[in-house]
Amino acid sequence: MVFGFFEKHFEAKDIPDLSGKVAIVTGGNTGIGYQSVLHLADHNAKVYLAARTEARALEAIAKVKEQIPHANVVWLKMDLMDLASVKEASKQFKEKETRLDILLNNAGIMAVPYEISKDGLEVQFQTNHMGHFLFTHELLPTLISTSKLPGSSVRIVTVSSMAHNIFAGTYQFETLEQVNRDHGSTWSRYAQSKLANILFTTGLEKHLKNEKIFANSLHPGAVDTELSRGPTASYGKLLGGIYSAFSKVALVSSYKGALTSLYCATSPEVEEQSFRAKYFVPIAKVATPSAQAQDEKLADQLWDLSVNFLKEKGFISA
Repeated sequence: MVFGFFEKHFEAKDIPDLSGKVAIVTGGNTGIGYQSVLHLADHNAKVYLAARTEARALEAIAKVKEQIPHANVVWLKMDLMDLASVKEASKQFKEKETRLDILLNNAGIMAVPYEISKDGLEVQFQTNHMGHFLFTHELLPTLISTSKLPGSSVRIVTVSSMAHNIFAGTYQFETLEQVNRDHGSTWSRYAQSKLANILFTTGLEKHLKNEKIFANSLHPGAVDTELSRGPTASYGKLLGGIYSAFSKVALVSSYKGALTSLYCATSPEVEEQSFRAKYFVPIAKVATPSAQAQDEKLADQLWDLSVNFLKEKGFISA
């Protein structure tokens, strides 16, 4: 692991001009997702803000346009807890656009109570991994065709967390029963989903090795965002209140938390140094994830489980 977070110099002003490029940011209405939308738009990308709730999405877009009058930001309705919604969102995007330069899989939930979604998955695993797996799968043809255009440098960026290591148990991805286990704590279930983010990136590299597409994952830092709603609910009123008070003094801003995402999504260095299936920590530094996150067999397990699950549910055919 690389320590000494926030030493490398990268700021939003270092983002190159993104005129003509199209980006999607999931969970772009708040936190580091909002900051990512803001700064991609500020550098002239057309940005689709993927979020579930119209009112919150439009409020976020209005805030962006207050600061950046020229911003071109569009709401893309998507609920990661509803795989049919994810499929429809990808369809709606492809009907509007013929290119996609940046896919930032940012949305997530953290440390929520145990629950199985209507699609049949533990909710953190569905929101943080399976929803993004389906969304990315459906957009791959557009990403690949964009990568063949002159001057393109296509990026798939998935926000993971160092929690994949700190709270880790021993995970297997051979069966749904393994994925849907309680794992003893909400943090262990969260760690499973964040491990999946890194393994998914490994799988993407394996399947896209002949394409000019740079897929990477990252830990954004300990960021003061709405994810704290999860711990507050899980800890109860007293401990949740302590966590909230702690977060106000110990966590970094959403802007700083977004910088590694923005680096992976836009920096020319990513292509120049051929960063593929790397795991980054703040700010914009390659690090070594956990041993499980480096297990290619586990990555293959996860990929096969994800594909087979989505096939059985009728969301994908291949």
